[in-house]
Amino acid sequence: MTISLEGRVALVTGAGRGIGKAVALTLAHAGAQVAVLSRTESNAQETAHAIEQAGGHALAFGGDVAETTTVESVIDQTLKHWQRLDIVVNNAGITRDTLLLRMKDEDWDAVLQTNLKGAFVCSRAALKPMMRQRWGRIVNISSVVGLTGNVGQANYAASKAALIAFTKTVALEMGSRNITCNAVAPGLIETDMTQTLPEQVREYALQRIPLGRFGAPEDIAYGVLFLCSEFASYITGQVFIIDGGLTVGI
Repeated sequence: MTISLEGRVALVTGAGRGIGKAVALTLAHAGAQVAVLSRTESNAQETAHAIEQAGGHALAFGGDVAETTTVESVIDQTLKHWQRLDIVVNNAGITRDTLLLRMKDEDWDAVLQTNLKGAFVCSRAALKPMMRQRWGRIVNISSVVGLTGNVGQANYAASKAALIAFTKTVALEMGSRNITCNAVAPGLIETDMTQTLPEQVREYALQRIPLGRFGAPEDIAYGVLFLCSEFASYITGQVFIIDGGLTVGI
């Protein structure tokens, strides 16, 4: 049996590159119509174009996920175009890494705004059409550092840990409406963020991963696809760790 999202409409944030782009392409390949949101509109357009080139249907939007008016406009336009919204993948995220004693207020605020408030704003706006439909899937992209912490990432780890608590709360509130909410916690994935790591840091990290490699964005996208499908209809409030075994034993 294959996973089909035919007839479903999805919104993926942070979909201009990396994990978000892979998620958008994977959902589209499974038959979903995808609204692509990225802070950089040209990146969103590239992802939407790739979906359409592969025979899918997409809309591209540029904007900040933490701005309520922007998000509500994106969802309104999506509903006008496709008359429904079934899936939201809150993937948009940034880092502003430094040790806590050196961290500036703006470093903390920027990360919490995008990573946490963005998921809140998008989920709140999307729940209205989902409740009318009595069907919905929300998937929040957290991180293993939200479970373990990480030196130099107090802001990022806090945002990702809070996203897990947010996920569980939405699951409790929305379960009676046939809306599920789950989180995916990626480990070290080959993206722009990890490619800038010093070679000795990469080598040390690889030694800690039982599968012996960094993940690919598609590894995360396949997990998201499952959670968006009918196969996951009885799963909600859970955290799916996809990390090659990095956190085994922690």
